[in-house]
Amino acid sequence: MTADLEIIAVKSIGEVTRGADLAGIIAASVELHHRDVVVVTQKIVSKAEGRLVPVDDDGPAARLGVVLDQSVRVLRRRDELVISETSHGFICANAGVDLSNVDEGWAALLPEDPDRSARRIRDGLEAVTGLVLGVVVSDTFGRPWRRGLTDVAIGCAGLAAVVDLRGSPDDRGRALLATEVCVADEVASAAELVMGKAEGIPVAVVRGLDASWFREGSVQAEIVRPTGEDLFR
Repeated sequence: MTADLEIIAVKSIGEVTRGADLAGIIAASVELHHRDVVVVTQKIVSKAEGRLVPVDDDGPAARLGVVLDQSVRVLRRRDELVISETSHGFICANAGVDLSNVDEGWAALLPEDPDRSARRIRDGLEAVTGLVLGVVVSDTFGRPWRRGLTDVAIGCAGLAAVVDLRGSPDDRGRALLATEVCVADEVASAAELVMGKAEGIPVAVVRGLDASWFREGSVQAEIVRPTGEDLFR
């Protein structure tokens, strides 16, 4: 299992625009080691992929229109706050539509396929460095029944999204029956501790994870709970 971890903020990324080579920018900004996990915020992935739409900052109706356009199902609504399901299967506020850290008059949408975005960045980094790496695309979500925000994984590549410990012994030798650890979410949350919300640090490196966790992973396939397993739908 994992022993000591190191979390490194990458502070020299700069402003990202449409078409930016994120892998190249990251590789030039930090010295990576074998089996590092690079955590990249959704915001710069969306910017690089051109996932920005114009919106009237002074018009709640215009913002709501974008949110509803990005929703496949609305679960709850209170004034301008909408809790909805996106096409990815994420349940989140305002369908992930975000006005922070973008120019006035624009809104950032979630990447069309965050797992694919993570694979693209991972493949580019591995091609440049020759290392085995993982990539997690993170975003900030609230949680039902709990206050406060935390970063979670919305895409990953080269890292297990979930590590299944069922059948392995606990510290008393008894077999674990239901323990599946959402490693990708834990990595995203750990990285956010050094990235912050207003510091303009969109990339961090998590170093020292268990080598056995490095495999092809997918948030869509491993973390998003199928409807048939969901007790709340």
